[in-house]
Amino acid sequence: MAGLFNNLLVLFFVFQSICLGFRSPLSVFKRYKDTSRSFSSECLGSDQPVVSLGLSDFALDIRMPGVTPKQSDTYLCMSVPLPVDDEAYVVDFKPHASMDTVHHMLLFGCNEPSSTENYWDCDEGTCKDKSNILYAWARNAPPTRLPKGVGFRVGGETGGRFFVLQVHYGDISAFRDKHKDCSGVTLHLTHQKQPLIAGMYLMMSVNTVIPPGEKVVDADIACHYKRFPMHLFAYRVHTHRLGKVVSGYRVRNGQWTLIGRQSPQLPQAFYPVEHPVDVSYDDTLAARCVFSGEGRTTETHIGGTANDEMCNFYIMYYMEAKHAVSYMTCTQNANPELFRNIPQEANIPIQIMSDMLKMTHGHHEETKDSDKSSLLQQAKKEEEEILEQNFHIEEAVEWPGLDLKLGQISGLALDAENNLVIFHRGDHVWDENSFDNTFVYQQRGLGPIEQSTILVLHPSNAKLLHSLGKSLFYLPHGLSIDKNGNYWVTDVALHQVFKLGPDKKEPLLTLGVALQPGSDKNHFCQPTDVAVDPNTSSIYVSDGYCNSRIIQFSPNGLYVMQWGEGTETSLGRAKPGQFHIPHSLALIPDFSQLCVADRENGRIQCFRLETGEFIREIKHKSFGRELFAVSYVPGLLFAVNGMPYPGEAEPVQGFVMNFSTGEIIDTFIPLRKSFEMPHDVVASEDKTVFVGDVHARAVWKFASTEKMEHRSVKKAGIEVQDIKESGTIVEGRLKNNPESTDPVKKQEKQHLVQQHTSTGISFVLITTLLIIPVVVLLAILLFIRWRKTAVYGGNRDGEHKLDSSSGRILGRVRGKGSGGLNLGNFFASHKSYSRKGFDRVSTEGSDQEKDEDEDTDSEEECSAPQTPPAPSSS
Repeated sequence: MAGLFNNLLVLFFVFQSICLGFRSPLSVFKRYKDTSRSFSSECLGSDQPVVSLGLSDFALDIRMPGVTPKQSDTYLCMSVPLPVDDEAYVVDFKPHASMDTVHHMLLFGCNEPSSTENYWDCDEGTCKDKSNILYAWARNAPPTRLPKGVGFRVGGETGGRFFVLQVHYGDISAFRDKHKDCSGVTLHLTHQKQPLIAGMYLMMSVNTVIPPGEKVVDADIACHYKRFPMHLFAYRVHTHRLGKVVSGYRVRNGQWTLIGRQSPQLPQAFYPVEHPVDVSYDDTLAARCVFSGEGRTTETHIGGTANDEMCNFYIMYYMEAKHAVSYMTCTQNANPELFRNIPQEANIPIQIMSDMLKMTHGHHEETKDSDKSSLLQQAKKEEEEILEQNFHIEEAVEWPGLDLKLGQISGLALDAENNLVIFHRGDHVWDENSFDNTFVYQQRGLGPIEQSTILVLHPSNAKLLHSLGKSLFYLPHGLSIDKNGNYWVTDVALHQVFKLGPDKKEPLLTLGVALQPGSDKNHFCQPTDVAVDPNTSSIYVSDGYCNSRIIQFSPNGLYVMQWGEGTETSLGRAKPGQFHIPHSLALIPDFSQLCVADRENGRIQCFRLETGEFIREIKHKSFGRELFAVSYVPGLLFAVNGMPYPGEAEPVQGFVMNFSTGEIIDTFIPLRKSFEMPHDVVASEDKTVFVGDVHARAVWKFASTEKMEHRSVKKAGIEVQDIKESGTIVEGRLKNNPESTDPVKKQEKQHLVQQHTSTGISFVLITTLLIIPVVVLLAILLFIRWRKTAVYGGNRDGEHKLDSSSGRILGRVRGKGSGGLNLGNFFASHKSYSRKGFDRVSTEGSDQEKDEDEDTDSEEECSAPQTPPAPSSS
C-alpha cells in the first residue's frame, strides 16, 4: 500500500512539472506582481527574459539584476539588447515596481549603452549615442497604453538595438534589510508592421532665470510645427523643486487647445491626453512652466544640479509610418507675444498634499546629507572633467606636412583610421577673376583640375596612402567623411555638393546644378561645407558665400528644410539665425546639434538638428571679426579665426573651447612658418589637431602637452599638491608618470635616480655608524670637563669653543650639508616595502638631482609672429 502511495505521489509531481513546462507564454507575459519589494530569486523572467507570444509577437523582460542601492537618490542603469535583428515594434509596457522602493523609472532606446556592465551608476550616462525616451513610470502610475496600430519602431536599419533601463531609488529606508531589487518593465513587441509609428516631442526651456524671492516666474516655449501631421496621446511634465505647474497647448488660428497640465511635484509619468489632439503643418506648440523663487537667496538657472531648475514638457505622439520621425525638440520661444493669450489655467499652481509631496520626492531624515553629498560629488566630477581638459596645444615640429607640394588647401577631415584627408585646388586658384557679379564661374575654359584633389595621408609621417578626385572639380571647398567612409565635398565654382566612395571615380550622389548659382531647393550658390548625421544619415549643407542658409536633405538627397537669413554686418550685431557666410559645419551627434562657423560675424552658432532651432552663440573678443572653421570632438570645440583688420590687435590663431560652456581653454599658433589664412581645422579624440591654410598652402599638425597647474588633484593614483617649489613638483612628476615617451630613456632615468639614491644611502649610513662612537666619546669628555670646571672653575672662552665645535659636528651628522637622508628611498630599497607615507621626508639635495634630470620637461612657447596684412577672402 505504501509503495502504491509513493508511486502516485511521484506521478503527481511529474504531471505538475509537465503542466508547468507547457504553461502558456501569454500567461507569463500577463503575470504582474505589484509588491513593495522584489527579491532576485523572484524576478519575473529572470531565467527566460524572452517569451514567445505567438508567431509574430514576443515579450521582453527588462529587470534590474537584484540590486541594493547604498544611498538615497541613487540612479542605476542596465541594458538589454534587442533579441532580434530585424525590425520590431513595441506596442505595450507593463511596469514591475512599487513606489515604496522606486521613485521613478525611464526606458531609453539607443544603439550603444554607456556601459557593458551588468548594471552601472547612471552618472556615467545612459547611452553613448543618441537616445530616445520610450517609457516613464513613477509612484504607481498606471501603464502607458499605446493606441491600436501604434508602436515604437526598434531594430532594423533605423531603430535602436538596445534598451536601457534607468531606475531612481529615492528613499532607501526600504532597503534596511539589505534585500535586492528587481524592478523593471516587460515589453510586448511584434514583428507585424504598424501603420502608425510612435515618437517623442520634447519642449524645453534653456535660458530661464529665476530671481531669488520672486513669487511667480514664467518660462515659455513655443515652436512652429513644419512637418507631417502627428497625433498626441500622452504627455509628461518635469521640473525640479521650484516648479508649480506645467501646461502644454496646440495653438491653431489663435485657438488654444490643452494637451496636458500637471504639477511637476506629482509622479512624473506619462499621462494620457484626455481629448485626442492632432498637430498639423504650421500649427504652434506652446508650453509654460510656472516657478517660484521664494526661499532662494541667489538666482536659479536652468541646469542639471540639485540647485538648478528644468522646464520640460514631453509629448508622446504617433505619425504615419512613411512620414514618421522618432524624436523632435523645441527649445525656443518663437512668438513671445503669443503668450498674452494663454489660458488662465496655465498660471494657476496645482495644490498638492504635503505628505504626497514628501512621498513623491522620497524625503527623509537623510535627504539633506544626501543632497550635500550629491553636490560634492557633482563638484568633484566637474573639477575632474575640467582637469581632464587641462592641456596645451603645441605644434608637432616633426610633422613633414609643411613640405608638401599642394594647391590651395580648402578642406580637411579624418577618416575612421584617423588618417588625414586633404581637399586642395591643385593648379586652380580662387582670385578676383574667378566669378562675375552674379557668382557665375568665369574660368570654365581651364577645365577641371587634372591633379588628384583628395589626398589621404598617414597622420604621423604624411606618407601618401591614397588619392582620388582627378578631373572632377574646379574650385574645391568643404570636405567631410561619413560613418561609412564616403567623402562629401563642395565645389564653389560648380555650386554643387558631391558624395564620393573611397574607391569610386564617379560621384555616388550629386546635389545642385553644375555651374548654375541659385537660391531655391535645387540650387546652391557657392556652398561651403557639408555634414552627415551618423545616426540618421541626414545631410546638412552650409550655403554659402552668396546664400545665408543651412539646408537639410534626406539620406537620398531629397530637400527637407532650411533655416537662416542674411545679415549685412560683421560687427557683432547679427541676430540668432542670421549668417554672413556660414563657412564651416561641426555636427555634434552626442547632443543632436549642428554648430556653424558664421565667418564674417566672427562667431559660432549652434542649432537643433531636427528642427533648425537656435540653441546658443559662442563669441569671444579674441575671435576678432572672422571665424573660419570649427571642429568637434567629445567635450571640446576647436576653431581658427582670420587675420585682423587694420588697427585691430587680435592675432590669427587656433582655439580650444569647452563645448558645454563655450569657455576658451587654450589657444595655439605655429612654431614654424605663420598662419596666413587658416581655412579649416580638424581634431581627433586624442586631441591631435590639423590646420590647413589656403594661402600658405600648408598643413600644420598640433598635439596636446599636459600643463602642470597649481591645483590639488587626486585621480587615477596621481597626487599633485599646490606647492610652488619647483623641486617638489618635479618630484611629483617622477613619482607618478614621467612625460618622456621613450621607454629606454625612461628606464635609464629611473635607474640613474635609484643609483644616486642607493649610493647616497650607503654613504650616509656608513658615515653615521662611524660618527656615533665619536659623538659618544665627545659627550663623555664634555661631561668630565664640565665636572672639572664645576669643581675647579674654568675658562668660559674654552667652553664656548667646545660648544661651537660640537654644534658643527652635530650639524654634519644631521645632514645639513650637501647630502641628506631620504627615508622614503631608504625603506623603498626593500622590494616588499611600500613607499607610502615617506615620500615627503626627502631633502632638498635629491630634488636638485631630479631637476637636472628633468630640465627638458618644460619648453617656452615661441612668441606670436608679426601680423601680416589682411588677405582677401577665399
